[in-house]
Parts: sequence; structure tokens; C-alpha cells
Amino acid sequence: MMPLLHRHPLAIIVLAQLCGTSLWFSVNGVGLSLSRDLGLTEADLGRLTLIVQAGFILGTLSIAASGLADRFRASRIFAVSCLLGALVNAAFVLTTESFAASLALRFATGLCLAGIYPLGMKLVIGWTPTHKGAALAWLVGMLTLGTALPHLLRGTTLGMPWEWPLIGASLMALAGGALIHLLGDGPHLPPPAGPARLQEGLAGLREPRFRAVAGGYFGHCWELYALWMLTPFLVARQLQRLGATEDLVPWLSFGVIALGLVGCVGGGVLSRRLGSLWVARRALATSGLICLAYPLLPWLPPGLLLVLLGAWGLTVIADSPQFSALAAATAPQAQIGSTLAVMNAVGFALTIPAISLTSSLWAAQGPWVLWWLLPGPLLGLWALRGLAEREPQAAPPASS
Repeated sequence: MMPLLHRHPLAIIVLAQLCGTSLWFSVNGVGLSLSRDLGLTEADLGRLTLIVQAGFILGTLSIAASGLADRFRASRIFAVSCLLGALVNAAFVLTTESFAASLALRFATGLCLAGIYPLGMKLVIGWTPTHKGAALAWLVGMLTLGTALPHLLRGTTLGMPWEWPLIGASLMALAGGALIHLLGDGPHLPPPAGPARLQEGLAGLREPRFRAVAGGYFGHCWELYALWMLTPFLVARQLQRLGATEDLVPWLSFGVIALGLVGCVGGGVLSRRLGSLWVARRALATSGLICLAYPLLPWLPPGLLLVLLGAWGLTVIADSPQFSALAAATAPQAQIGSTLAVMNAVGFALTIPAISLTSSLWAAQGPWVLWWLLPGPLLGLWALRGLAEREPQAAPPASS
């Protein structure tokens, strides 16, 4: 069993990432059912999304401040986080009578995700030190598919209680944690370090190239999660124009978000030939153009707007693995886990105002709320303006 896992470590890591990150939007996947059965509003669903982001931010900052990412085995943190995340996600079905308890459990889910996503990046770097852009493309692609998966689970359980997809996501997280527990850490990471300080995780910001990459990533984060949160509402709006059944909403929402897997993997292939920065710039510019255009095109047939939404889903995440690869190449290698955790924390902190704005204004503004996302791509591209697309990459972390 172990030799088989070690022959295909990247496949194991990305599969585990898919399973673990299915917890992230598990509640959003049943959002329309919660609105119908429990009377939750779009703003309530936005709060349930925001609190996951807040938990993730606190978790990543705690990892960076305590040095957990560099002091303990990444595989152990990943596996424990999957176990705890599965438990608190499943407990959500017992707390729907109390919105405060539901918020607390979603916050705890976010804390657990902080031990899954950043640590998954570190595991990829540990097992596949070369072609990090292509390898991380698969990892982030599976994060995207994991985000979309709750919509698929809901689509396949229509007519059944909304609790079923949540339990399914928890079972998947348990499977992902078990896979990483069996796989272990890769041979290309530094040995566990001593206690880290938070300022060590921020050390990369003193490097101009890392600072520029982080700025691009922050702009990307402002746009991404708010769009994913809004996807079911955008899809439902076009289906209503078509006079189609609401049962198609989870299927099409899954399709729009899951297309990001194609964008990530395709971008990873291109990055090997053209460079990570080339891919990141063009993906960010394309998603920004769609963000600008979408509210201006209400006269288009709803089918074409759904196709445009799919193109947005494909490009909005394609830059993420390339930003991660660029960050991994420019961050201080001895504190790479803490540095990536801090970058994730700042990026995800920016998702909170974006999600809050769009979810609270959706009822009043409809698709025009998408223009609140435009500062992300614009400022991200501005941050990248001084970087050359073919700069030398830093060496991979030394083998232990």
C-alpha cells in the first residue's frame, strides 16, 4: 500500500485536497434548501460563508504565529484537521434551531480548513519540488472542485433531506485525512524547525518580488470567493428567465465552479512553457474583463450569460496556483510554511468585505453587485506591473 502511494504522491495529495476542501462550501451547496426550509436570507447565507473565512484566517495566523507549519509534520496537521473538520461540519445539522450555534460551527470548520489548504501546498512542495506551478495547479484545481462538490452532492440528493450532502462532505474529509496520514511528508522539505515568530512569516514582504506576487494574490482573493458565493444566485436568475426548474441550480452551479479545475490545470500546463507570471497576469485580466462586462449584458439570451459565467468560473481561479508557485519560489525557504500561511491569511481577510458587500447588496442591486469585485483584478494587475515574466526562480527547498 505505502509503495503504491509513494509512486503517485501528487495524485494522492490532490485527491485528499478535493475531499478535505469539500467542507468549505458545504452549507452553500444546500443554501437554496436552507432558504426554503429554514427561512434563511441571502444575507444569512453570506454570514455563514463569512464566518468560515474568519475561522480560516484566524487558523492560518495561529499556524504562522505558533510555527506549527514548520515545527510539525504537515501530513499529521492535515490529517487531524480533516478529522476535526468532518466532525464539526456534521454537527451543523444538529444546530439549525440556533443560528448562533450554526455560526460557531462554521467558524470551527474554517479553523480546520487552515490545516488543510496551506498544508496541502506544503505537501506538494515536499513531494514535487520541480514544476511547482504545474503541481500546485492540480492542488488548487482540486480545491476548486472541492468547493463545487457540495453543489453536485445536492444535485444528486434532490428530493432527500438537505442534511445528506453535509454528511457526505464529512465522510469525504475523513477519507482525505486518512490518505495523507498514510502518505506522510515528502523528502524535499527542511526538517521541522523550532518555534517561529509571526514576523518570520511576514519576512517575505521585505522582498520586492514576493511583495508584488502577494499583491496580485490579494487582488485575486477579493474577487474569487465572493463570486463563488454568488454563483447559485446568478445561475438561478438566468434559469428563472428561461422558465427552467430550480432543480438545475445545483448542477449548473457545480459546473460553473468546477470549470476552474480546467483553468487551473490548463494554466499549469502553460506555466511550464510560458511561466507562472504570464499565466497569472492573463487569467486575472480575463476574469476582470468578465466582471466588468457581465452586468452590462442583461439583454443577452440567458444561455449565453450562463456560458459567460462558465468562462468566468474557468479563469477566476486559474491564476491562484501560479501565485502560490511564485510565492513559494520567492519566500524565505526556512519559513515557507509560515510565510504561505500569512499570505493566505491576508488574502482571505480580503474576502470578508467582498462577500459582505455582495451578499448584503444582492437583493437591491442584483448582478450590479459584481462591480464591487472589480478593484480586485485591477489592483492585482497594478501590483504585478513591475515584474518581468521570465525572472529566474528560486531553488526548491533542500532535501532533509
